[in-house]
Amino acid sequence: QLHLVESGGGLVQTGGSLRLSCAASGRTISTYAMAWFRQVPSQERELVAAINWVSVDLYYRDSVKGRFTIFRDNEKNTLYLEMNDLKPEDTAVYYCAARTNSGNYAYDVKDYRAWGQGTQVTVSS
Repeated sequence: QLHLVESGGGLVQTGGSLRLSCAASGRTISTYAMAWFRQVPSQERELVAAINWVSVDLYYRDSVKGRFTIFRDNEKNTLYLEMNDLKPEDTAVYYCAARTNSGNYAYDVKDYRAWGQGTQVTVSS
């Protein structure tokens, strides 16, 4: 059973930076596409960034392009999200997700079968 645990969230001022980590255990994530989603209350969970299994194909939603970087360390079985120039609209709970049936990422929440518990990111203005 794949277990994902996010860390690195917190409170930061506008323009600040955070690095989120997603530590995987129970199975290797090396052959899985991985992604970061985020969610604010009363809104749907949205895809922020995704990475295929060999880190060649990356996706970023338009609002985070140039500010966020997704990367993975398969030897450490860990996924990361480097977030720079944070804005109040980035405030959300951030979730790590694994697409356990494919090495290519997808855009829909339903395509990811393993999820972490989430980590809160709050950006103050």
